[in-house]
Amino acid sequence: MEEYIVSLNDLKKSYGSKSVLDGVSLHVKKGEIIGYIGPNGAGKSTTIKIMLGIESNYQGEVKLFGQDIAEDSIEYKRKIGYVPEIADLYDNLTGFEYLTFIGELYGLTPQLADYKAKNLMELFGIGEVYHSRIASYSKGMRQKLLIISSLLHNPELLFFDEPINGLDANSVMIFKEIMTQLAAQGKTIFYSSHIMDVVEKISSRIILLNNGKIAADGTIEELKQINQEGSSLEQIFNELTGFNEHQAIGAKFVSIVEEM
Repeated sequence: MEEYIVSLNDLKKSYGSKSVLDGVSLHVKKGEIIGYIGPNGAGKSTTIKIMLGIESNYQGEVKLFGQDIAEDSIEYKRKIGYVPEIADLYDNLTGFEYLTFIGELYGLTPQLADYKAKNLMELFGIGEVYHSRIASYSKGMRQKLLIISSLLHNPELLFFDEPINGLDANSVMIFKEIMTQLAAQGKTIFYSSHIMDVVEKISSRIILLNNGKIAADGTIEELKQINQEGSSLEQIFNELTGFNEHQAIGAKFVSIVEEM
């Protein structure tokens, strides 16, 4: 039997009387890039936070690297990298101080953390601010810093939540190539975003969550075959989530804007 990097079995999570995850089961193999998508409130972030050990009090089984995370609450985290949608950075630190601090947390020597951090920032086009305080960084620079910090310790499993927010077009191209190369090296990636065309291009498999349940799971080609009306991931997304009012809402929005 093949061992999965990620294995969720009948995962359920509620906040009071509100059910957020309602029996999610999925199995992910090494080297897959999972486009993990769904409407706001579908349960995507909750799933990821459970796997990261940030959220607890769930029902069901969560295994990462073949180990139940309820039994191995620390060690598996050393193999994970994470870029959250919203992150607080230590503005008073420099890029050098922040990245070497993160590197040492994951067991890198200060020298190796410094070497890797400096070179990765150079490659990402922000080498000139390596010794500048993060408070002076633009949104794009901060996002690049977060991406680098998630990769510094060479993790086996990566979670990216809206990782290209604030990146310019050239940096997006570099980031997409980084993900492709990482997957080719056997890294497993969960990629969550509302930018459907990027998800469609980079993902080897797409999992669509809706109302706490998996509504679709397959390659983009498989999803197109199942949903004949959808020629793009955005159309498939709208069809499966039942949202078809965008044109009417857009027209009404513009009509109000134009009122004098």
